[in-house]
Amino acid sequence: MRIALIAHDDEKDELIDWALEHADVLGANELIATGTTGGRLNDETGLDVEPLTSGPLGGDLEIGAAIVAGDCDALIFFRDPMTAQPHEPDISALLRICDVRGVPLATNRASATALLKGLVDAGSAAG
Repeated sequence: MRIALIAHDDEKDELIDWALEHADVLGANELIATGTTGGRLNDETGLDVEPLTSGPLGGDLEIGAAIVAGDCDALIFFRDPMTAQPHEPDISALLRICDVRGVPLATNRASATALLKGLVDAGSAAG
């Protein structure tokens, strides 16, 4: 599976902590991320993450394009719900394309854990 990981600035530490907690499952999959998030995941977790462009510079759109192309199976996006983002239209489009394409989406630690568990269970049932 190819899983995309994104975190707003105030949520990056939370995503890093969550990724370390689930490194065994994440490491068994192909991972992509927006630029800064991907770099931090590579540096701080030991996971092999392909960093794309930074979110505000088009990384959200790159992940959206991967979803449209069928090259992304799930999105974990630790959003900061308390801070306005200058690229909010890109974020809205990304969330919308997940709905349109039926791609599982998690926006916080609890939903990310549930999504990952669901992916593992679905993989076990398929195998």
